[in-house]
Amino acid sequence: MKKGQVLTGIVERVDFPNKGIVTTEEGSCTVKNVLPGQKVTFVVSKKRNGRAEGRLLQVEENSSLEAGSPCPHFGDCGGCTYLSLPYEEQLKIKEAQVYRLLEHVLAGQEQEWCFEGIKGSPRQLFYRNKMEFSFGDEYKDGPLALGMHKRGSFYDIVTVSECRIVDEDYRKILSFTRDYFDGTVFYHRLRHEGYLRHLLVRKAVKTGEILIALVTTSQLDGLQGEEAARLEEWKNKLLNLDLIGGITGVLHIVNDSVADVVQSDRTDILYGQDYFYEELLGLKFKISTFSFFQTNSLGAEVLYETARDYIGDLNADGEAKKPEKVVFDLYSGTGTIAQLMAPAAKKVIGVEIVGEAVEAARKNAELNGLHNCEFVAGDVLKVLDEIEEKPDLIILDPPRDGIHPKALKKIIGYGIDRLVYISCKPTSLARDLEVFLENGYVVEKAVAVDQFPWTANVETVCLLSKLHEAKHHVNVTVDMDEMDLTSAESKATYEEIKKYVAVQNDGMKVSNLYIAQVKAKYGIIERENYNLPKLEDTKHPQCPKEKEDAIVGALKYFQMI
Repeated sequence: MKKGQVLTGIVERVDFPNKGIVTTEEGSCTVKNVLPGQKVTFVVSKKRNGRAEGRLLQVEENSSLEAGSPCPHFGDCGGCTYLSLPYEEQLKIKEAQVYRLLEHVLAGQEQEWCFEGIKGSPRQLFYRNKMEFSFGDEYKDGPLALGMHKRGSFYDIVTVSECRIVDEDYRKILSFTRDYFDGTVFYHRLRHEGYLRHLLVRKAVKTGEILIALVTTSQLDGLQGEEAARLEEWKNKLLNLDLIGGITGVLHIVNDSVADVVQSDRTDILYGQDYFYEELLGLKFKISTFSFFQTNSLGAEVLYETARDYIGDLNADGEAKKPEKVVFDLYSGTGTIAQLMAPAAKKVIGVEIVGEAVEAARKNAELNGLHNCEFVAGDVLKVLDEIEEKPDLIILDPPRDGIHPKALKKIIGYGIDRLVYISCKPTSLARDLEVFLENGYVVEKAVAVDQFPWTANVETVCLLSKLHEAKHHVNVTVDMDEMDLTSAESKATYEEIKKYVAVQNDGMKVSNLYIAQVKAKYGIIERENYNLPKLEDTKHPQCPKEKEDAIVGALKYFQMI
C-alpha cells in the first residue's frame, strides 16, 4: 500500500471517532465517513509507521445495514454520520467502540469490571436544544446559505432547512432568517471581511422557551445607517412566526474575532431577555446565551440518572445520620450534577472555568432552594489549590479533551475512595483511565449513553474506586490437601498465566475475568466465589478470540489442559 494509490475494499468496522477500518487485498486502511459493510473506493493519503490513512472517493456498494435517510441533507451536511442506519444498528456501533477502548485500557486490571452496554436516547429525532448555524455559500460566489458546514469542507455551507435533529421551530427560524438577509454579505473566513456570521438558536424541550441570537461583525458593508432598522424588522417578523414554542429573547451579538467561534464582543437585547428556562429531573435551570448545558435535554436526564445511580447512597453507613459528605463537581457547567447531589450531601462544590456558567449555576441553585452548593469560577488546575475542604467524592465531567495532566495529578492526590467520570469523548477517557490505574484506582463498571443520535459522538459514565493495601499481615500455613482446589488450579496462578501470555505475545495483557472464562470453557472449575459478578444481571465483556488463544497456550504450557 503506497501513498496516492487508489484502492477498493470493504469497511469491516468503524472505530471512534468515525474511523472506518477498510480491508483490501493490499492490507487495511483507515478511511473516514464510511459505514460498516460498505464497499468503498479511496485514495491512500498517508502512510506512516505501517499504518495507512485514506480519503473516501466513492461508495461503490451500500451496506446491508443501511435503510435510507429521513433527511435530504444527509451526505452533503457534515452534521450527521449514521443517519442512513437504523437507530439500533447505530447503538451497536457506539457500544462496540466504547467497549474496545475500555477493554484495551483495562486488560491489565486484575479486578473484574462490568460493561453495561449502551443506553439509547429517549428521543432520536428532533432532540437537540441548541444549534449554531453558520452563514456562507454552498459554493464559491453562490447565493447566501445558512446552516451546517458541508462534509469535509471548512468554507462551504449547506442550508439545512429540513434538518431532522431539530424540531420545526428551528427550521422555520432558519429559513426565515436566510431569506430575510438574502443579498447581505456574509463573513469570509479567509479574507476576514463581511457582516453575517452565525445564527444561534436554543429551545427548552420541557418549557418550550426559545432564545435566538444573530451574530455579526461590526463591519456594516452597505448597512451603514440601516442596521438598527433592519434588525428591528427582522426581530418583529421573527415574533410573528407561527411557532410551537415561545420566544423569550432575541439578541444581536457583535463578534469581530478572526476565529470561527460564536462569542461576544457586545450583546444587545432586541427583545425580551438573554436567558430561558429548562427543567431536568424535577429541577429548574436558567440558561443564558453561552451557558454550557447538555444539548439533548431528555438524554441528559438518562445521563445524570445513571451518574446518580453510580454514585449510590452517600450515607449508606447510617440512614438516619445527617449528610456528612463533601462532593466536588469538577467542570460543573451550570451546576446540574451538583444540584442533583445536593440533597444527599453536606456540601457540594462546583468548579467551572466559564464565568457566565458559574453565575447561572449559583442562580439555579437559589432557584431550586439548594443552599449547600458553592460554585467557584476558574480553572480546575488552579482552583483545587485554593479550596480548603477535602472531598469525600469527586464527580468529573471534563470537556472533550479530558483532564489536564497536572489537574489529574491533584485529583488523584486526594486519595478518595470513589470517583465518577462522565466523558463526552471516550478516547480522552481511555487516556485518563491509564493514569488512574497507574495510581491505584480500578474501574468497577462503565456504561455508554447516547446523547447524540446519528452523530459519531457518545458519552460514557465510569465508576472508579481506590485500592487500599492491607495494613496488617498474618502469616498462615495451609495444607494444600485441605483446600478445595482442582489439580489444574494448583499448577499456575493468575499472575503466572498473565506473565506467560505477555512474554509469548508481545506484551499482550489479559484480565482475571478472561482467564476465568477460558478456564470454565475448558472444564477447569473455579471455587464457588471466584469471578462471580458483584451485581445481578450485569453484562460482562467476553474474551476476544486472540486473547483466548493466548490463554489456552498458557494453560497448555502449565499442563492445566
